[in-house]
Amino acid sequence: MSLEWRGAAVAPDDEMPTPEEWEPVTVPGRPDQFAGADAVAYETTLSDPRSAGDEHAFLVLDGAFAHTRVWCDGDLLASHDAYFEPLQVALPDAEELRVVVECRAPEDRFGGLHATDRLPDDRCVPGIWWGAEIATRPDPCVRDLSARPRLHDDGASVEVTATVATDESLDDRLTLSLRPEGDVRGGGMMDRARVSTDPGTETVTYAMDVRDPSLWWPHDRGEQSRYVVRAKLGDDEHTATTGLASVEYDDGLTVNGETVRARGVTLVDPTVADVERAVRANANLVRVRAQGTPPDVAEACDEHGVLLWQDLPLSGPDEFDPERGSDLARRLDETYGRHPSFAAVGVHDDPVSPYADGLGSGFLDRLRFRFRAWRAGYDASDAEAVAEAVESVPTFPVVGPPGIDPDAVTLYPGWRYGSVDDLEWLCERFGVGEIVGGFGAGSLGRADPEAAPGFDRSCHDRHVEGGVDASQTYQATVVRRVTERLRQREATVLVADSLRDAGDAGMGLLTVDRDEKPAYDALANGYEPTQIVLSDPRPGEREVVILHDRPRRADLTVEWDRNGDREQVEHTVGPFARVTVETLSLSAGDDVTLAVTDGQRVATNEYTISE
Repeated sequence: MSLEWRGAAVAPDDEMPTPEEWEPVTVPGRPDQFAGADAVAYETTLSDPRSAGDEHAFLVLDGAFAHTRVWCDGDLLASHDAYFEPLQVALPDAEELRVVVECRAPEDRFGGLHATDRLPDDRCVPGIWWGAEIATRPDPCVRDLSARPRLHDDGASVEVTATVATDESLDDRLTLSLRPEGDVRGGGMMDRARVSTDPGTETVTYAMDVRDPSLWWPHDRGEQSRYVVRAKLGDDEHTATTGLASVEYDDGLTVNGETVRARGVTLVDPTVADVERAVRANANLVRVRAQGTPPDVAEACDEHGVLLWQDLPLSGPDEFDPERGSDLARRLDETYGRHPSFAAVGVHDDPVSPYADGLGSGFLDRLRFRFRAWRAGYDASDAEAVAEAVESVPTFPVVGPPGIDPDAVTLYPGWRYGSVDDLEWLCERFGVGEIVGGFGAGSLGRADPEAAPGFDRSCHDRHVEGGVDASQTYQATVVRRVTERLRQREATVLVADSLRDAGDAGMGLLTVDRDEKPAYDALANGYEPTQIVLSDPRPGEREVVILHDRPRRADLTVEWDRNGDREQVEHTVGPFARVTVETLSLSAGDDVTLAVTDGQRVATNEYTISE
């Protein structure tokens, strides 16, 4: 049913908010008139929503950021402190109901990017961000249903957890069924689980074996098969969708036991459209940075075959409570575990203050870099303890710069420090580069940006002279060269930072309005699963290298053109190969065009050799 809501900024205290004035607001949403408020109260009134045959009514909130309390008719019914986890509140039996929901800004370190200056204030308004609805059900009913895929050496199963609500003592059977969605091959399964409980709620967990399982794969590796789980109790039923996939990391990322090279982008304000644009950029992974993923975005990852790297909402320096972190990590694992796209969890993002901004590429600069990195050392023990609470997917406890021994490194040569040519030194000196959680450069989205959260203008001006065109051209150059070099170094997980700006300028490949910057095409080209590149676009003896990120050998036609002199060869490469097919002697000013095709898809690269 549709609800009308009113809102007001309030001062947080222990009592139910009683503002002097309310104003109409849209829920779900982030009312920008409350930007900067520490707490916002939301009120709605409704008649008893139960119709004939319904004994239960629930208020279901999704994305209640960040610490939330719910009152009905003056009584406190629920408190909640994990906005990525749905909140379901049983409503009392009354003819008229007045519901008040108070959302507070984070009261601890777990606000993620929304507790930093990387997002505009109007994206951080305490509120009900993703969903708000009333659900009515008969008695007894299945109040909630979740499903966790499990792959075993001898097959697969789905662990089904159903929460049953009843007003009377109950001794019955819960009927569970599992059926392929759409045209997925394989048969369905059905079973029954006993429910015996006194009035109240009872949780039932049951493992359903899957016969002839059809697996879920990233879009560049296979089909996105999914299954619908149905739980029926008396006249009530509840459904959930899941898929069968297993992700591990051990000297490389594997999905369902097979190697996958992950090519990704960071989302700082995730939407379904961003997932679709990531696929168009040849990405097979998105990293939702230091925040929860909206349900529709996680569903889009499932549908489009995009792996989901889900961060805990924890970003920036300063200590945090590891017990609180472990609790949130367990709940995050449970919330996203039903999604077959769920692939990794990052714990602590950007845990030290920037220490190398403005350093160049000279000998003394590198000495300063090493000294500052040593001085910025980070104790990862708390982050590692939190990571142990995640059971279903690989974890990256520390995501940060080289020099602090991160599990996933963030690399910004040519932006925060030095030039792109410093990449090799950084990787070799600090032993990083296999898992890259962020790389790239920023650019202007419009001339004279007024609002640019997360954008370092002084860093930009060190590298760029000129307006929007010069800015975006420089960004594209950095993105292209770093992408090519990291792929040549056989990075197993590679994530560009980031897909879309949060304001008028930023690290995005797209503007805040989703207009493409040149860097978007540069990344899409660099992320071609089979691509051909120059080892270095500078004068000298340079290799022509095939990058092949597919699991099977391929017969390829390779062509290169240097200043109009064209040559073509046939070449066979093995799975996940990095193969040199020719060495060219290049001079400044040379124009080089490279192309490779497997007969179905053509990838090209053009270079003008510079000093």
